[in-house]
Amino acid sequence: MKLELRGITKVFGSLVANDHIDLVVEPGEIHALLGENGAGKSTLMNVLYGLYHPDGGQILLDDKVVDFEGPGDAVRAGIGMVHQHFMLVPVFTVAESVALGYEPAGPGGILDLGAAREKVKEISDRFGFHVDPDAVIEELPVGVQQRVEIIKALSRDAKVLILDEPTAVLTPQETDELISIMGELKEAGTTIVFITHKLREVRAIADRITVIRRGKVVGEASPESTETELASLMVGRSVNLSVTKVECELTDHALVVKDLTVHNGATTVVDRLNFEVRGGEIMAIAGVQGNGQTELAEVILGLEEATAGSITLGGKEMRGRTTRERLRAGIGFVPEDRSTDGVIASFSIAENLVLDLYDTEPFARGLSMSPAKIAENAVQRTQEFDVRLTDVQDPISTLSGGNAQKVVLAREMSRPLELLVASQPTRGLDVGSIEFVHKRIVAERDRGTPVMIVSTELDEVLSLADRVAVMYRGRIVGIIVAAEAGPEGINRDVLGLMMAGVPLEDAVEQAASHKSVLAEADAAAEGRDRT
Repeated sequence: MKLELRGITKVFGSLVANDHIDLVVEPGEIHALLGENGAGKSTLMNVLYGLYHPDGGQILLDDKVVDFEGPGDAVRAGIGMVHQHFMLVPVFTVAESVALGYEPAGPGGILDLGAAREKVKEISDRFGFHVDPDAVIEELPVGVQQRVEIIKALSRDAKVLILDEPTAVLTPQETDELISIMGELKEAGTTIVFITHKLREVRAIADRITVIRRGKVVGEASPESTETELASLMVGRSVNLSVTKVECELTDHALVVKDLTVHNGATTVVDRLNFEVRGGEIMAIAGVQGNGQTELAEVILGLEEATAGSITLGGKEMRGRTTRERLRAGIGFVPEDRSTDGVIASFSIAENLVLDLYDTEPFARGLSMSPAKIAENAVQRTQEFDVRLTDVQDPISTLSGGNAQKVVLAREMSRPLELLVASQPTRGLDVGSIEFVHKRIVAERDRGTPVMIVSTELDEVLSLADRVAVMYRGRIVGIIVAAEAGPEGINRDVLGLMMAGVPLEDAVEQAASHKSVLAEADAAAEGRDRT
């Protein structure tokens, strides 16, 4: 099925999310929609899927204009969508999840789950999905849940399949499997729109690439384009995608975690962790989201209560201290959700820059705060951290995501630190902002500060980390030292297997016999670049 969007416009208040976008996706092709987070990609696809009604423009399927009042109309027209956050009921079986909303009925209108099971089995066998129709959703790995979403769309005869950031929560091996599935769907005639901001994956699977920036189409590219060229299109300027680091001499000043355990009700979310982060190094905590990394970061700052174990910083025990006391002890903390935990939206930019120091000199004396000193600090910090703004007295809610993240970093890194904990430090940022954030994190490490980052982005982990600890179901399955990984660096396949729970030694052995789709694509791209 051919898909065409003509002049699609979508406005939310004063924000033009989609600005007269034109897009043509040919039948049976994989068309990547590439752009930084907030560029308008998902909004455009939500318009196509009937979740939003466009404020202007037309949607055409096989050269016929269509008008969708809701997702039901889109599904009936042959459009399926796999959302970034899965639309599955955890306690349902696969068959029940696939049938939901389009329940097959037998005699007397009684639900025919047998027909749903057969549909799941037929699609699963056809594409090699290996999904059990009677498996319960919450017991399935994330990669299999994603296959269920694809089965759900195909069961409704989707001719155009939209995949919105489909690899965001997958291990590298699961990403390889998804890329293979996309290839099979393409061979079967399915048209695929692949929304992403990950350059390597685009080059591995796309037939054509359309780049969106700030709600507008700014160009088309081929998979043969280099990552640097694609990144420049995304942000509108040249970008250095590599992280430059020099070897640092490690100090004895360290964060030491011993037998750390955290319970959430009856569930053990952090299970007897032991590791240390020394001054002058970056330790990355990697893993698929939801394996205890969030709780680990929060328990270090005192936002979560440890059940057992110890957390010492520079030889001083942190357990038993309040969050304020830990901040005053020199812990800088960048939370994974800046909008909820990192800033106060109604406060000014200047006020957000002193949230943890507002009652100390020079910002306060006794019970009186000093607005002039707070404003002076804000001007200095926003210049240093390249925050794009109109006025430091504006509410921080007026800033873009990337600039709000820079405010959080400026606040946490503009005081003497004994430890920096940065959780998902570049989530939602464009490649230009990522470049800046990475430089600041490396600069803090070079000052001799122990740095711990928590990230689900493997490229970020591989670029920044001196050591990588991989968490799975609350435990560390292994720690890899970058300096000992050889000239090619830490093996991506080894990390991916560890993220699926395979211990380090076994992962090394298994990875030796496994060559990923992305690795093959990288090799092919390097060959093209040389010629």
